Amino acid sequence: MRQRFADPRTRHYLIAATILLAGLIGAVVIYWRAGSAPDTLLEFSPETSKKYLRDLEFYGGTANVLAVQFQTWFDGLWHGRSLAYTVAVISTIASLGYVFFAVVLPPYRDPGGPEDQG
Repeated sequence: MRQRFADPRTRHYLIAATILLAGLIGAVVIYWRAGSAPDTLLEFSPETSKKYLRDLEFYGGTANVLAVQFQTWFDGLWHGRSLAYTVAVISTIASLGYVFFAVVLPPYRDPGGPEDQG
């Protein structure tokens, strides 16, 4: 068993697979535990009224309207079933990032290190 994990590359792949598996299991648990959106949502929301959007644009310009819409979208990523998708994507990116930085990139070599002395 020890011989199988003696290669550093194999250990890095195992760590990346563990990160991915833990994230995906967490995402599935979050998805199952999160209920669907409540049916009591207001049809009229102050953030979507024409007066509110007009005032936002009047005081801050189009960039202000876009910033508020982005903030509303970003806040929605951290609740309910959207959170499950967010966790799955973040764990996938973390796993691929780990593989890229630990396996694909060559190891750092100090230019003034002992290899270059002789």
